[in-house]
Amino acid sequence: IVEEQTKTGEFYGRYIDDIFMTWNRSEEELRILLDDANTWHPNIKLDYKISNSLAFLDVQLTNNNGILLTSVYHKPAAEPCITPFTSDHPRH
Repeated sequence: IVEEQTKTGEFYGRYIDDIFMTWNRSEEELRILLDDANTWHPNIKLDYKISNSLAFLDVQLTNNNGILLTSVYHKPAAEPCITPFTSDHPRH
């Protein structure tokens, strides 16, 4: 997959087992590539989402007519929380 991205000048990002990539060819070609990649190793399966926008780590990435926009992403369950000074947690 990385080789395909390099050939076409696309962008590929990876952190441990999370991957995102840009694609400017047809959605059908992308599905064929990803479905084929799922046959390369019996113990590795790719779950994928095809969209103009996605959350990758703590970043929201959006394709706006070929321009990649970024913003901070907060998970829906995330609550801003600060440990009180009087708690019994060690200082760092």
